[in-house]
Amino acid sequence: MAKKTKKQQDALKLVDRTKAYDVKEALELVKQTAKANFDETVEAAFRLGVDPKKADQQIRGAMVLPHGTGKTQTVLVFAKGDKAKEAEAAGADYVGDQDLINKINQGWFEFDVIVATPDMMAEVGKLGRVLGPKGLMPNPKTGTVTFEVEKAINEIKAGKVEYRVDRQSNIHVPIGKVSFDLDKLVENFEALAETLVKVKPQASKGIYMKNAAVTSTMGPGIKVDTSTLVK
Repeated sequence: MAKKTKKQQDALKLVDRTKAYDVKEALELVKQTAKANFDETVEAAFRLGVDPKKADQQIRGAMVLPHGTGKTQTVLVFAKGDKAKEAEAAGADYVGDQDLINKINQGWFEFDVIVATPDMMAEVGKLGRVLGPKGLMPNPKTGTVTFEVEKAINEIKAGKVEYRVDRQSNIHVPIGKVSFDLDKLVENFEALAETLVKVKPQASKGIYMKNAAVTSTMGPGIKVDTSTLVK
């Protein structure tokens, strides 16, 4: 295990690892324990009472955080004709079809999110082996396979985040930067938690939101009291 720096050791002293804090307290501690020399990303993590091996308990979707993530996303759009023009007018960073597919096949990945019109998916689907492992494949569930190109781009630029349960039933989502006002981080966290409660699968039994935590890029994980998150 890597030795902790003095800054990390000092940060740990501020946190009671046995305690689950209310949301505001937890995020206040995240801000206090962020000691890096850059504006750290704040991430929320949830352990859910679902079995992702079962098709009816897989959770995947997207939402726009009330105050964004603090990061400007670079958007690539696969589209042709009028939809390509719509994408350019909406502020997409890259727009194209076969030319961009060829660039990606050659190892180019200077983008964060891909949007594709449905008529492009037969060709885009061939990139699955390179886009899939990076989590970049467009998907209708996250609103990135759509003819509503302008809407998709606007949402992404406004702070749209994707959430997806992993094999261990966990979900990790960025909810802002350490430099955000505390109230904005709280509102982003609560909006995400409410969304996850809304998409609870009917097949999920027992405790749904088992654990929650928040952390900064270099800071310690801080437990959040989930009793106030699920009504």
